[in-house]
Amino acid sequence: MIPTLPQASDILAALGQAVFAWDIASDSIAWGEQVTSIFPGIPAERLATGAEFAKLIEPAQTLRSAALAQTSAVHGADGTPYRVEYGVRMNASDPVVWVEETGRWFAGPDGRPTRAIGAVRINNERHARDEELAKLARLDPLTGELNRSHLLGALAEAIEEATRFRSTAAFMLVGIDHLARVNDAFGFDVADAVILDVAKRIRARLRGGDVLGRFSGNKFGLILKNCTVDDMNVAAERFLAGIRTDVVPTKSGPVSVTASIGAVSLPRYARNTDEAVNRAHETLDAAKRRRAGSFAAWRPDAARDAQRRVNIRVTDEIVTALNERRIRLAYEPVVSAVSRERAFHECLVRMDQGNGQVLLAPDIVPVAERLGLIRLVDHRVLELVVAELAAAPDVCLSLNISPDTTMDPDWWAGIESLMLAHPGVAERLIIEITETVAIQDIDDVRAFVSRLKHFGSRIAIDDFGAGYTSFRNLRKLGVDIVKIDGAFVQNITHSADDRAFVQTLIDLARRLDIKTVAEWVQDEEAASMLRDWGCDYIQGRLIGLASADRPWGAPPDSALPAAG
Repeated sequence: MIPTLPQASDILAALGQAVFAWDIASDSIAWGEQVTSIFPGIPAERLATGAEFAKLIEPAQTLRSAALAQTSAVHGADGTPYRVEYGVRMNASDPVVWVEETGRWFAGPDGRPTRAIGAVRINNERHARDEELAKLARLDPLTGELNRSHLLGALAEAIEEATRFRSTAAFMLVGIDHLARVNDAFGFDVADAVILDVAKRIRARLRGGDVLGRFSGNKFGLILKNCTVDDMNVAAERFLAGIRTDVVPTKSGPVSVTASIGAVSLPRYARNTDEAVNRAHETLDAAKRRRAGSFAAWRPDAARDAQRRVNIRVTDEIVTALNERRIRLAYEPVVSAVSRERAFHECLVRMDQGNGQVLLAPDIVPVAERLGLIRLVDHRVLELVVAELAAAPDVCLSLNISPDTTMDPDWWAGIESLMLAHPGVAERLIIEITETVAIQDIDDVRAFVSRLKHFGSRIAIDDFGAGYTSFRNLRKLGVDIVKIDGAFVQNITHSADDRAFVQTLIDLARRLDIKTVAEWVQDEEAASMLRDWGCDYIQGRLIGLASADRPWGAPPDSALPAAG
């Protein structure tokens, strides 16, 4: 049997398309018979005119007319092509049918559309795909909650809304405690399971209208609308209890989890997103420092604000002093505890403020470390010390650096180039690693020490006993000298506890073949005790405090150029 060709109407129906002719002048639309399959349940009279059909269109009723207006007229029998996508639904409760309309319009003598012919087809799949892509752009892929950028956008809207309507809201940062330990112990997949479970627990305790988003790896942001300070405290405890009450089941077994929260009231204490995020972050850090699993709310603090103003001022002063070469050195003698002969001089940083005032190391170093400027200060001090050593062949000097500087490849490149350029300097240089901050990676510092000792330099640990380094780490580092913190030395003539502590340190160091320096030696009685205990070197008021005067003569002709 010879198959019969399908009629055009059958082909259109199979393709999910319906044709139309639109007389724009009279606004009447004639549809093909396939229209009932495209728009089921919509009465014919709602499709009979452009005006009635436009009432069914979302998101804008003028979408079809605008599509024609945005194309330039092509005069002739072929007309002007156009294409537009829109949604159609009869009632607000009905699902939207997404449609792609393609066709051609024909212009009248004035160049404006007078009629159009075309076809519409259902395009729900494409719209669903576009919606999914839009959803992925908005949401965190692990938790399905808002990602950071959209969370911040919602935060900006919440602050604006609370300001306009004189209401109160809150922004919270929820940080999962010790998530890195879970990563190390079980792997990232288990850590992801913990993050997802915590997100679900928070979501289950939110009110309608509140917003949850993933702020960063282990942190969630919460926007609580119509939330007073009292409400904020209650909500925080509800979230914390919900997280810590039950263990998180994972494929590696149950994991116990706690979280800490920092919060700020909006718009009372934060009138923009930057303030809200910074202050919530600040209080979250404070909560974590106090103890894991706690809550802190941001409050004004005059002392904290004053300290920040000081930090800003000192930061500017340090950077300006570096640029203007106003960083100077002072030299404090270190002598043999037995013979009192000069062993070396410790170089201490000074900052000339340009008005006759000078800032000392205790004023500079802690702030520089806290604000991330210590690396720059250490660079400059290195240049000055090497210049002194190069100009005075008989001098031995020590300089202090922060453990952070030992991790700085630029600093190492600088010292390496200076030592290669000035043979004989390295053997007369002692590097003192300060303990004002903890040594984060002992193996990396050990590698740094080994490279320096290869050049012939010696390594000292400064302020030993008050910081973070143990004798076990001293052995790993391979240090040559331990400088005993002066806080224990200055009272050895009056304090039995300090005497026992210092004597023990000296004895242990001697057994490890490490030289000892006692700092802050005040008088002859203390010096004699230290000598008898076997301390190798002493420094302090008895020997002479730091001075900008060079005991070995005139300064070098010029400072060395910046290394590296």
